[in-house]
Amino acid sequence: MKLGPVMVGVEGLALTAEDAERLAHPRVGGVILFARNYDSPAQLVALVRAIRAVRRPELLVAVDHEGGRVQRFRAGFTAVPPMRELGRLLDRDRAAGLAAARACGHLIAAELQAHGVDITFAPVLDLDWGESGVIGDRAFHRQAAAVADLAEAFQAGLVAAGMTAVGKHFPGHGFVRADSHTEIPVDGRTLAEIRAADLEPFARLAKAGMGAVMPAHVIYPKVDARPAGFSPVWIGRILRGELGFDGIVFSDDLGMEGASAAGGMVARAHAALDAGADVVLVCNGARAQDTVLEGLERRPLDPALERRLARMRRRAVSTASLAASAAYLGAAALVADLARDRA
Repeated sequence: MKLGPVMVGVEGLALTAEDAERLAHPRVGGVILFARNYDSPAQLVALVRAIRAVRRPELLVAVDHEGGRVQRFRAGFTAVPPMRELGRLLDRDRAAGLAAARACGHLIAAELQAHGVDITFAPVLDLDWGESGVIGDRAFHRQAAAVADLAEAFQAGLVAAGMTAVGKHFPGHGFVRADSHTEIPVDGRTLAEIRAADLEPFARLAKAGMGAVMPAHVIYPKVDARPAGFSPVWIGRILRGELGFDGIVFSDDLGMEGASAAGGMVARAHAALDAGADVVLVCNGARAQDTVLEGLERRPLDPALERRLARMRRRAVSTASLAASAAYLGAAALVADLARDRA
């Protein structure tokens, strides 16, 4: 059975029969995990094994695990500081800031892979314009060049540990005050204004081999009337064409209010895929997930999707192997130093 273009969530700490039936649907290609799915390292390993046992080829397993307030797995995992702390460190000591960013990327990738997780939706490439509460300290910095420098170092750490980067939220969510989880944000800037600042980190990471991008549920009306995640202008002409990005495009969660501009759940899924997304996320709600899967049943599968998803798969490592990894131990020590400095 081929992998499909929908990434779904599961309910709790263990896979239910209903979860397993849904994951076997031919339009499912992956699973995103949340704090509701985590109790301990051993429980996480067992859950991921159960997910992988549902079908072949195995489903991709993902999580939002950026550090700071967006770190889904806590007990048994190293606490990673908010990315803004790396920006502040960069301002004081450039070499130390870049080393810390690389260490955070390496640490996150190593720990997730050791527990069976393929990818984290990170790094955040939004600029901290001082407006967006939902972005805030998740952003590395206000300056585009600093964000790009730190994100490249973070990506290098991910890659060194065997994981690829997923840059978000293209082309930039940081300028608007509204939270796309609960509103439909509108950014009134021109393409020239956005290109002069927010696009730089995405362009730099695309050139450096970023594996995937997640567009924002934000409308930029001077560029397109549709939110970026449903816009062939943003995804096709600018991301793929202008920036030369050739990796995977994941939609943000279709259940967010910012996605409602595209219509109902099935309409949102079709609109995102028509615009050039490879995989759509339906993170919550059995009814919403089943509705989208049923609505996409007649949609032809992209023959290249499985090959592209295969590029996102984790390096096979174990938790025991981390204790013998000098690179991991060095990264963990550096991140621990950062935590002590913040205390």
